[in-house]
Amino acid sequence: MNKPLTGALLSLLLLGAAVTPAVAAPTTTPAPTSPTATAPTAPEATAVAVDFAGTVALSNCSGSVVRAPGSQPNDLALVLSNGHCLESGFPAAGEVIKDRPSSRSFSLLNSAGSKVGTLRASKIAYATMTDTDISIYQLTRTYAQIQSQYGITALTLEGARPTQGSAIKVVSGYWKRIYSCKVDGFAYRLKEGDWTWKDSVRYTSACNTIGGTSGSPVVDTATGKVVAVNNTGNEDGARCTENNPCEVDQNGNVTVRQGINYAQQTYIVVPCIAPGNKIDLNRPGCVLPKP
Repeated sequence: MNKPLTGALLSLLLLGAAVTPAVAAPTTTPAPTSPTATAPTAPEATAVAVDFAGTVALSNCSGSVVRAPGSQPNDLALVLSNGHCLESGFPAAGEVIKDRPSSRSFSLLNSAGSKVGTLRASKIAYATMTDTDISIYQLTRTYAQIQSQYGITALTLEGARPTQGSAIKVVSGYWKRIYSCKVDGFAYRLKEGDWTWKDSVRYTSACNTIGGTSGSPVVDTATGKVVAVNNTGNEDGARCTENNPCEVDQNGNVTVRQGINYAQQTYIVVPCIAPGNKIDLNRPGCVLPKP
C-alpha cells in the first residue's frame, strides 16, 4: 500500500531518502486481455484545472471532502480516504466498519495547498479493505457551512466507471503534491497480502505515488470529478505481498509490475449514498461489501 507514514519513515522522506519507483517491469507474462479487463481508450478532451481545493491532510494519509451527485448543501459533509488509513489500523480481510463513532480531525486545504481550517468527523460512516480500500467519514459540518466559512466546495464523485487512457491527477493533501498520468488499464483482481481488491485502476508510470499519498482523490481532468482513490503500488517487485500487490486475471494468471501504482474506483460508492448523505448498503445498485 502507499502506506500511512510512521514517524521514522516521515523523517527519512523529509530528508530526501524516498526512492522513486521504477518503470513497470512485468515479471510474468499476462494472459491476453479480456474485454472486461480494460475499456476503450478515452477520446481527447479539454482538461479542467485541478488543484488542492477540497483536499484534506490526515495525520498519516491524504483525503478529500466529497459529495455524491445528489448530495445537498445542508447535508453533513463526507471525507473520502482509504480503509488502511483508519486511525484504528488496517481492517482485516472480510471486515466492514459502518457508523462507528470517530472524532478524527482533517486539515482542509485551499487551491494553493494552504491549510484554511480544521474539520472534524462525527463517525466513520463506512470503511473496508475487502473488494475495495476505502473509508468514508461523516463530518460535523455541512457542505454549506464549509463553503460559507472557508470558501471551499466539495469534490463530486463521478457516477460512471473511468475509461482506459483518460488523463487523471492524483492530488495528495498530505504532501501537497499533484501527480499527473493516465489510466493505463484495470486489474481484474489486485492482491496484496491478506487483501484482494476488484477492478482496480492501474496508473501509467508517471504517477509514482509514495507513502502518505494513500487516500488521495484521483481526478479525471476532463470533468474535474473524482473517479478513484489512490491506495497502493508495487515497491520491490515482490509477488502479492504487503506493499507489493500483484494483478490476477480471470484465469488466475499473476502479473507483477514493479514501480506501478494503483487506485480503487469510486463510482461504486455513488449508488450507496442515500438522501441525507446516509450510507445505505441496501440501496439498488450498491455493491459495497456489507458487515
